[in-house]
Amino acid sequence: MRYAKRGPLRFTSHRDFARAFERALRRAGVPIAFSQGFTPHPKISYASAAPTGVASEAEYLEIGLREPVDPARLREALDAALSPGLDVIDAVEAAGGSLADRIEASYWRIELPEVDPKVLAEAVAAFTAAEEIQVERMTKQGRRTFDARAAVVSIDAMAPAETPSGAAAVPCAILELVVRQVTPSVRPDDVLSGLRAVAALEPPVTPKVIRLAQGTLTAQGEIVDPLEADRDGATIGER
Repeated sequence: MRYAKRGPLRFTSHRDFARAFERALRRAGVPIAFSQGFTPHPKISYASAAPTGVASEAEYLEIGLREPVDPARLREALDAALSPGLDVIDAVEAAGGSLADRIEASYWRIELPEVDPKVLAEAVAAFTAAEEIQVERMTKQGRRTFDARAAVVSIDAMAPAETPSGAAAVPCAILELVVRQVTPSVRPDDVLSGLRAVAALEPPVTPKVIRLAQGTLTAQGEIVDPLEADRDGATIGER
């Protein structure tokens, strides 16, 4: 399944979403399969969840069922059982293989209010020219230092859209990234830390981050939806 985290619901933590999704399964009457043993758990596997506070149009999970279910009806029932802003977009019946193995990269869009697009373009040029950019982040294993440059497949400063009247508006630079899945993971905030390190870029307003896609990375740097491998012409389209 592919689902989205939108609006205020982007602040839902992964643990809170997992609880909400299990409640939605019960409300929708989904015949979910359970693990064996003394403490059975519903068979749900999440793939590369976005950080708390980050919006996403491309979150993925897979579930095991006790019996066949029509993917279209399943998507509709689960979407209705979840709060608006946690939206089930797509569902297919898996043909085999692990969903996690199909997640190789993510495509991110970062809006930087009050940042001059020319300043961002200069910072991106410095980032691209660097062979290595060491950044620090607190992880579950403590503070770690790692290279934020090697995982970035592409990074672009986008030209701002003109206002309809042509009047001057508050600048808002836009950064688009394709980042390869690595360990430790390189997140959008790590790239922003890298821009700070190489070009002293300090956004005065908290950036708005959204993941637009994730999946298999082609030789051309494009991302293929991981559900494509399971499509047989009878899957559910985006709403």
